[in-house]
Amino acid sequence: MSDTENTETPSGERKRLGLKQPGRLELKKTVMAGQVRQSFSHGRSRAVVVEVKKKRTFERAKGGDMEEVKSSDGLLTQVLPAKPRKPVKVSAIEPAESVEATEPAARPAGIVLRSLTDDEKAVRAKALGDARKLAEEARRQAEEEARHRAVDEERMAREHAEADRRAAEETARKKAEEEARLKAEEAAARRLPEAAGGEDATAGGARQVDEEEARRSRRGRPDGRRPAGGRRVEPRRRGGKLTIAQALGEPERVRSLAAVRRQREREKRQLAGLGEEPPKVVREVVIPEAITVQELASRMAVRGAEVVKALMNMGQFATINEMVDGDTAEILVEEFGHKSKRVSAADVEIGLAGVPDEAGEGKPRPPIVTVMGHVDHGKTTLLDALRETDVVSGEAGGITQHIGAYRVQLNSGQHITFLDTPGHEAFTAMRARGAGVTDIVVLVVAADDGVMPQTVEAIKHAQAAKVPIVIAINKIDKPGADSGRIRQELLKHEIVTEEVGGETLAIEVSATQKTNLAKLEEAILLQAELLDLKANPDRPADGVVLEAKIDPGRGPVTTLLVQRGTLRLGDTVVAGNHWGRVRALLDDRGHSLKEAPPTTPVQVLGLGGVPEAGDEFNAVENERRAREISKFREDRARETRVAGTRSTVEQMFAKIADGGLSELPVVVKGDVQGSVEAIVSSLIKLGTDEVAVRMLLAGVGGITESDVTLARASNAVIFGFNVRANKQARDLAQQANVETRYYSVIYELIDDVKSLLSGLLAPEQREKVLGRAEILEVFSVSKVGKIAGCRMSEGLARRGARVRLLRDDVIVHESTLGTLRRFKDDVKEVKDGLECGVGLENYQDIQPGDTLEFYEIEEIARTI
Repeated sequence: MSDTENTETPSGERKRLGLKQPGRLELKKTVMAGQVRQSFSHGRSRAVVVEVKKKRTFERAKGGDMEEVKSSDGLLTQVLPAKPRKPVKVSAIEPAESVEATEPAARPAGIVLRSLTDDEKAVRAKALGDARKLAEEARRQAEEEARHRAVDEERMAREHAEADRRAAEETARKKAEEEARLKAEEAAARRLPEAAGGEDATAGGARQVDEEEARRSRRGRPDGRRPAGGRRVEPRRRGGKLTIAQALGEPERVRSLAAVRRQREREKRQLAGLGEEPPKVVREVVIPEAITVQELASRMAVRGAEVVKALMNMGQFATINEMVDGDTAEILVEEFGHKSKRVSAADVEIGLAGVPDEAGEGKPRPPIVTVMGHVDHGKTTLLDALRETDVVSGEAGGITQHIGAYRVQLNSGQHITFLDTPGHEAFTAMRARGAGVTDIVVLVVAADDGVMPQTVEAIKHAQAAKVPIVIAINKIDKPGADSGRIRQELLKHEIVTEEVGGETLAIEVSATQKTNLAKLEEAILLQAELLDLKANPDRPADGVVLEAKIDPGRGPVTTLLVQRGTLRLGDTVVAGNHWGRVRALLDDRGHSLKEAPPTTPVQVLGLGGVPEAGDEFNAVENERRAREISKFREDRARETRVAGTRSTVEQMFAKIADGGLSELPVVVKGDVQGSVEAIVSSLIKLGTDEVAVRMLLAGVGGITESDVTLARASNAVIFGFNVRANKQARDLAQQANVETRYYSVIYELIDDVKSLLSGLLAPEQREKVLGRAEILEVFSVSKVGKIAGCRMSEGLARRGARVRLLRDDVIVHESTLGTLRRFKDDVKEVKDGLECGVGLENYQDIQPGDTLEFYEIEEIARTI
């Protein structure tokens, strides 16, 4: 568009475009801008620009042409049939007023501003939302301030009320004290003699008036009454320090009404002359073997400082946390006027075994049968034939090295509990334990071998336990079996069978061929019927620990034999020094059980440790008593162990000082407790006056790093029986050069230890005579001394041999052969019949006619 172009006016005339000002081309402004100041809370404000846009509006004129409509103020408007709209609001706080301030006051009727765009609507909506948020924030702040003011006013009112209440109580208390004191004085005055009654009364009245005046002066009022109005008008000033409770508006702790009443009663008794001490309470104080001073004071209900003072008066200085013995505690209790009751730590076991069953009480139970005999006589094979199992194939070396417990059900439906004991001589304790818990002993004797040492030992164990014996003559199918010879040999040990006129049953069986097994079962049941075995299943379970071990996946596993009562899942059990809750019950075939009636062998999971084989177990009522019993037994075992170790160590050092004892330190780890027990007892028996085994550690479980560390510190040998060392322990043993030996058969371990002990023995010195020589002449040689000219009468003389000088068959001197010559040459030896020259070391008293005896000392290795 140029300045020369024409435009057309509404009247149809052409109008030339031109510049408004010379040299300047511009259009009229379509936007009118203004500025408004916004005010916010906390004195904040900001300036906002308000813009009013112009809009060109056209309408059709009378001639039909369109023409632009202008308002009176020069702003373009639009003619609408509706009433005028409200002014546009674009400000954040008061947008309407801002727009009205920029527009003229007078507008033509029916003329309004243009409609808002979408952006303007969004701006207005945001401004309105901000305004609402500010208003809401102001309202919440006002409400919070009002609530705080209400809380403060309530707290102040509560404090004023509490102060008034305390003042009223204090006034009432003082008034009651004064009245009680006056009454006491009046009563004392009445007790005076009548002659002085008037004077005392006058004096008492004057004294009462004076005290009343003093009391009024202390109150600050002439009549001692509160001023009119009652309650204070002005707020009380807070006294003392500001506490957390006061700052938070919490009610302050005050004395209870009962405490106030008790104090008033005491004050009244004291004022009335009734302040005698109440009668002292005599208590029965339980005194253990040792008790702390604080605990003793608590049981006597006295302060600990008083007990410490009493001890000091007795000449014993102790703090409040120190222990005193039972005798001292008993003296203190009597001094404080109480009664003492002495108890022992062993009292925790009182009643543990329960009430004994009455004779004949209970229900019939299966018999407990222990199979005993010499090693390799077929005990385990016989049990396998009865149970139809194959246990013997899993035993190392083909011999039983653990005590086994099995429950066998016969064809008749009856049950028999069998205990299988090892026959090796090292397992004497196992056999004794089996004989102690059994009802019947089945003594297995091989028909081709006869009565052997362990057979005799089993007979002695059974006779000591007063248990009936049933003889099982095994291996009758082998060549050379002679049952009659077995019966005759048993007569030497007071076992008389029925065949020779006695009462002992003897059954000939063959475990491998399963011959006469039914007869053996019948004999056992017949003997059990004669014994009339009964047990009470409706009582807490008790019995004996047969075996114990540590399973890598299950923890401590204990084999128990229930003798009385019924053991159930969840029962709390004490076994030896350990206790626990029964988590699982397993029978001899690994099947889970919910309960175990009498004479049932079970494996129990849940104990806190591995008890000793042979320990008794008891089911107790709760865990608290189980812990007490376990702690007492553990302390007792520790004291016994320490005392025994101290005695053994003293003896050991005494022997070492004498030079007569050599030790072999060992560490033994086994799979089960019974095997460890047998190994330890066997190794200790190997000791002599010169050599002995020093047992550093004997335990159940695999070999660990701590075992290797202990062995390295003591130069010990580690023996593992059916266990192995873990990787860390193996690496440490190899690095520290600690010898570790593994065994699966017990007698191999014992033989190796015997060899090691034999190596520690000093060799035996034995004298060997080489020959004799007669001294014919004695020569004196310069720088050498005397030389004896001799003739060998027997044997030979050897250089370096030891020599005895005999004169009239009496030993005069013992020395070493220093010079041995033949003519002028030095020789190594001179034989019988030859002459030689002999010189003795450091000895010159040689005479013709003496005899020289040549000998050597041989060292011979000794064995245990």
